[in-house]
Amino acid sequence: MIDTLPDLLTQARRLIDLGVGRLAGVSDAELLDAAGRSDAVGGGLLVPGPELIAPSTLAPLLSRAGKPGFVVVDMTDLDEFAPITGIDMPDSPFYLLSDIDRGDAMSNWSPDEALPAITGAGRTPLTIGEGVAWLLQQPDRLEPNKCFMTIGSRLTKANGKLDARTPAIWISGGTGRDGRERKGAPKVGWCWAGNRHTWLGFASAAGRHAL
Repeated sequence: MIDTLPDLLTQARRLIDLGVGRLAGVSDAELLDAAGRSDAVGGGLLVPGPELIAPSTLAPLLSRAGKPGFVVVDMTDLDEFAPITGIDMPDSPFYLLSDIDRGDAMSNWSPDEALPAITGAGRTPLTIGEGVAWLLQQPDRLEPNKCFMTIGSRLTKANGKLDARTPAIWISGGTGRDGRERKGAPKVGWCWAGNRHTWLGFASAAGRHAL
Protein backbone atom coordinates (compact mmCIF):
# COMPACT_ATOMS: atom_id res chain seq x y z
CA MET A 1 0.00 0.00 0.00
CA ILE A 2 1.39 3.38 -1.05
CA ASP A 3 1.05 5.90 1.77
CA THR A 4 -0.71 9.24 1.35
CA LEU A 5 1.30 11.88 3.18
CA PRO A 6 0.26 15.26 4.62
CA ASP A 7 0.64 18.21 2.25
CA LEU A 8 4.14 19.64 2.02
CA LEU A 9 3.46 22.85 3.94
CA THR A 10 2.07 20.77 6.81
CA GLN A 11 5.20 18.61 6.69
CA ALA A 12 7.46 21.67 6.83
CA ARG A 13 5.59 23.02 9.84
CA ARG A 14 5.86 19.63 11.51
CA LEU A 15 9.66 19.68 11.07
CA ILE A 16 9.76 23.19 12.50
CA ASP A 17 7.67 22.17 15.51
CA LEU A 18 9.93 19.16 16.16
CA GLY A 19 13.01 21.38 16.11
CA VAL A 20 14.56 19.86 12.98
CA GLY A 21 15.35 23.27 11.53
CA ARG A 22 17.00 24.45 14.73
CA LEU A 23 19.12 21.29 15.00
CA ALA A 24 20.13 21.54 11.34
CA GLY A 25 20.84 25.26 11.48
CA VAL A 26 18.03 26.02 9.03
CA SER A 27 15.58 28.88 9.49
CA ASP A 28 11.81 28.43 9.48
CA ALA A 29 11.70 30.47 6.27
CA GLU A 30 14.13 28.09 4.55
CA LEU A 31 12.03 25.09 5.55
CA LEU A 32 8.83 26.69 4.29
CA ASP A 33 10.60 27.68 1.08
CA ALA A 34 11.66 24.07 0.55
CA ALA A 35 8.03 23.01 0.91
CA GLY A 36 7.07 25.60 -1.71
CA ARG A 37 9.65 24.24 -4.15
CA SER A 38 8.39 20.73 -3.45
CA ASP A 39 4.89 21.76 -4.50
CA ALA A 40 6.30 22.52 -7.93
CA VAL A 41 7.63 18.95 -8.21
CA GLY A 42 4.62 17.14 -6.77
CA GLY A 43 3.57 15.35 -3.59
CA GLY A 44 5.74 13.12 -1.45
CA LEU A 45 7.88 13.21 1.66
CA LEU A 46 9.97 16.29 2.43
CA VAL A 47 13.33 14.86 3.52
CA PRO A 48 16.23 16.77 5.12
CA GLY A 49 19.38 15.38 3.54
CA PRO A 50 22.04 13.50 5.55
CA GLU A 51 24.53 16.31 5.01
CA LEU A 52 22.07 18.65 6.73
CA ILE A 53 21.17 16.50 9.73
CA ALA A 54 22.38 13.04 10.76
CA PRO A 55 20.04 10.07 11.44
CA SER A 56 21.32 9.83 15.02
CA THR A 57 20.14 13.41 15.59
CA LEU A 58 16.72 12.77 14.05
CA ALA A 59 16.04 9.47 15.85
CA PRO A 60 15.33 10.98 19.32
CA LEU A 61 12.66 13.17 17.72
CA LEU A 62 10.60 10.07 16.96
CA SER A 63 7.77 9.42 19.37
CA ARG A 64 5.32 6.65 20.17
CA ALA A 65 3.07 6.25 23.21
CA GLY A 66 4.66 9.38 24.64
CA LYS A 67 8.17 7.91 24.50
CA PRO A 68 11.04 9.30 22.38
CA GLY A 69 12.92 7.26 19.84
CA PHE A 70 16.43 5.96 20.45
CA VAL A 71 19.35 4.25 18.73
CA VAL A 72 20.49 0.87 20.09
CA VAL A 73 23.66 1.04 22.15
CA ASP A 74 25.64 -1.22 19.81
CA MET A 75 25.08 1.04 16.79
CA THR A 76 27.25 4.00 17.68
CA ASP A 77 28.33 4.09 14.01
CA LEU A 78 24.80 4.70 12.69
CA ASP A 79 25.79 7.89 10.86
CA GLU A 80 28.49 6.01 8.95
CA PHE A 81 25.85 3.94 7.14
CA ALA A 82 25.73 5.45 3.64
CA PRO A 83 23.47 5.00 0.59
CA ILE A 84 24.19 1.77 -1.27
CA THR A 85 25.48 1.60 -4.83
CA GLY A 86 22.68 2.47 -7.23
CA ILE A 87 21.10 5.14 -5.04
CA ASP A 88 21.71 8.63 -6.38
CA MET A 89 21.11 11.08 -3.55
CA PRO A 90 19.82 14.51 -4.63
CA ASP A 91 22.38 17.28 -4.28
CA SER A 92 20.23 19.63 -2.22
CA PRO A 93 19.61 20.26 1.52
CA PHE A 94 16.03 19.03 1.15
CA TYR A 95 14.59 16.63 -1.38
CA LEU A 96 11.36 14.82 -2.16
CA LEU A 97 10.74 11.08 -1.76
CA SER A 98 7.76 9.81 -3.75
CA ASP A 99 5.29 6.93 -3.29
CA ILE A 100 6.52 5.33 -0.05
CA ASP A 101 5.54 1.75 0.72
CA ARG A 102 6.27 0.01 4.04
CA GLY A 103 6.93 -3.28 2.27
CA ASP A 104 4.66 -5.48 4.37
CA ALA A 105 4.41 -7.96 1.47
CA MET A 106 8.07 -8.83 2.01
CA SER A 107 7.75 -9.58 5.72
CA ASN A 108 9.85 -12.65 6.58
CA TRP A 109 12.21 -11.99 3.68
CA SER A 110 15.89 -11.34 4.30
CA PRO A 111 17.50 -8.07 3.16
CA ASP A 112 19.56 -10.07 0.66
CA GLU A 113 16.33 -11.40 -0.83
CA ALA A 114 14.39 -8.14 -0.69
CA LEU A 115 16.86 -5.80 -2.39
CA PRO A 116 16.76 -7.37 -5.88
CA ALA A 117 12.97 -7.61 -5.69
CA ILE A 118 12.68 -3.90 -4.84
CA THR A 119 15.08 -2.73 -7.53
CA GLY A 120 13.64 -5.21 -10.03
CA ALA A 121 10.26 -3.53 -9.56
CA GLY A 122 11.82 -0.17 -10.47
CA ARG A 123 11.73 1.09 -6.89
CA THR A 124 14.43 2.18 -4.45
CA PRO A 125 14.93 1.06 -0.83
CA LEU A 126 14.71 3.76 1.84
CA THR A 127 17.85 4.86 3.67
CA ILE A 128 17.77 4.97 7.46
CA GLY A 129 17.53 8.78 7.42
CA GLU A 130 14.54 8.58 5.08
CA GLY A 131 12.85 5.98 7.26
CA VAL A 132 13.18 8.21 10.31
CA ALA A 133 12.01 11.27 8.34
CA TRP A 134 8.92 9.33 7.25
CA LEU A 135 8.01 8.37 10.80
CA LEU A 136 8.43 11.96 11.96
CA GLN A 137 5.52 12.79 9.64
CA GLN A 138 3.51 9.58 10.09
CA PRO A 139 4.42 7.98 13.43
CA ASP A 140 1.45 5.63 13.19
CA ARG A 141 3.15 3.76 10.33
CA LEU A 142 5.24 2.03 13.01
CA GLU A 143 2.87 -0.64 14.34
CA PRO A 144 3.28 -3.79 16.44
CA ASN A 145 4.41 -6.58 14.11
CA LYS A 146 4.38 -4.12 11.16
CA CYS A 147 7.76 -2.40 11.23
CA PHE A 148 10.43 -2.10 8.54
CA MET A 149 14.04 -2.27 7.45
CA THR A 150 15.82 0.52 5.58
CA ILE A 151 18.26 -1.41 3.42
CA GLY A 152 19.17 1.60 1.30
CA SER A 153 21.85 2.28 3.92
CA ARG A 154 24.87 0.03 4.48
CA LEU A 155 28.25 0.42 6.11
CA THR A 156 31.37 -0.27 4.04
CA LYS A 157 34.22 -1.70 6.08
CA ALA A 158 37.90 -0.78 5.73
CA ASN A 159 38.47 -3.84 3.51
CA GLY A 160 35.84 -2.61 1.07
CA LYS A 161 33.26 -5.24 1.99
CA LEU A 162 29.79 -4.47 3.32
CA ASP A 163 29.16 -4.79 7.05
CA ALA A 164 26.59 -7.56 7.56
CA ARG A 165 24.25 -5.27 9.53
CA THR A 166 21.23 -3.63 7.88
CA PRO A 167 19.41 -0.74 9.62
CA ALA A 168 15.81 -1.13 10.72
CA ILE A 169 13.18 0.69 12.79
CA TRP A 170 10.83 -1.14 15.11
CA ILE A 171 9.19 -0.94 18.54
CA SER A 172 11.22 -1.71 21.63
CA GLY A 173 10.01 -4.49 23.89
CA GLY A 174 11.81 -2.89 26.81
CA THR A 175 14.10 -5.87 27.29
CA GLY A 176 17.87 -6.19 27.66
CA ARG A 177 19.94 -3.08 27.15
CA ASP A 178 16.95 -1.09 25.88
CA GLY A 179 15.70 -0.76 29.46
CA ARG A 180 12.14 -1.31 30.70
CA GLU A 181 11.45 2.41 30.57
CA ARG A 182 11.76 2.27 26.77
CA LYS A 183 9.09 -0.37 26.23
CA GLY A 184 6.91 0.79 23.33
CA ALA A 185 9.39 3.41 22.12
CA PRO A 186 10.56 3.69 18.47
CA LYS A 187 13.88 1.89 18.15
CA VAL A 188 16.56 2.37 15.49
CA GLY A 189 18.64 -0.78 15.31
CA TRP A 190 19.96 -3.39 12.92
CA CYS A 191 19.45 -6.92 11.62
CA TRP A 192 21.77 -9.29 9.77
CA ALA A 193 21.56 -9.09 5.99
CA GLY A 194 20.83 -12.79 5.65
CA ASN A 195 18.20 -13.11 8.40
CA ARG A 196 14.40 -13.05 8.14
CA HIS A 197 11.93 -11.48 10.56
CA THR A 198 8.16 -11.93 10.36
CA TRP A 199 7.55 -8.46 11.79
CA LEU A 200 9.84 -6.48 9.47
CA GLY A 201 8.99 -5.37 5.94
CA PHE A 202 11.22 -3.37 3.59
CA ALA A 203 10.37 0.29 3.06
CA SER A 204 10.82 1.59 -0.48
CA ALA A 205 9.89 4.52 -2.69
CA ALA A 206 9.35 5.26 -6.37
CA GLY A 207 12.15 7.82 -6.47
CA ARG A 208 13.98 10.88 -5.14
CA HIS A 209 13.67 14.39 -6.52
CA ALA A 210 16.02 17.30 -5.91
CA LEU A 211 14.60 20.70 -4.96
